[in-house]
Amino acid sequence: MPLLAKLQWQCRRGTKELDLVLQHYLQTEYSEASKEEKSLFTELLSLEDDLLASYLLGEALPESPQLVLFISNLKKLHYQSLAMNCSYQE
Repeated sequence: MPLLAKLQWQCRRGTKELDLVLQHYLQTEYSEASKEEKSLFTELLSLEDDLLASYLLGEALPESPQLVLFISNLKKLHYQSLAMNCSYQE
């Protein structure tokens, strides 16, 4: 299975909120991301759904400062996308 197809499958978490955030990053940012960012994204995808959700919802923080920063950027990208979509509908 090609890497992008594998990542796309791993982004499907069964929770709409997680799916949207992860798939948005994969579709819009992953191809241009640095090796470190790609590694951090892969690390996120390896987490259990409940832990991943707690990180993305701000209920918990990972121990790794790099992962904290990556998650912050991931959420920022997603919220910017939502804001752009809302402005088009007005």
